[in-house]
Amino acid sequence: MVLYDNIKLLCTKKGVSVGSVEKALKFSNGSICKWNENEPGIRKVQKVADYLGVPIEKLLE
Repeated sequence: MVLYDNIKLLCTKKGVSVGSVEKALKFSNGSICKWNENEPGIRKVQKVADYLGVPIEKLLE
């Protein structure tokens, strides 16, 4: 799964850092970058999708 890579790409397109997404969603610092190794809960992925304004499927492609 390349979940983190998809999130990073979307963040870059939207001009925000992954760290700022983590901070805004009150995730622990550096937690999203670990998502390629450890699958997060679906609720966390949905929160990121909502924050970035994309369907969750976009992150899971």
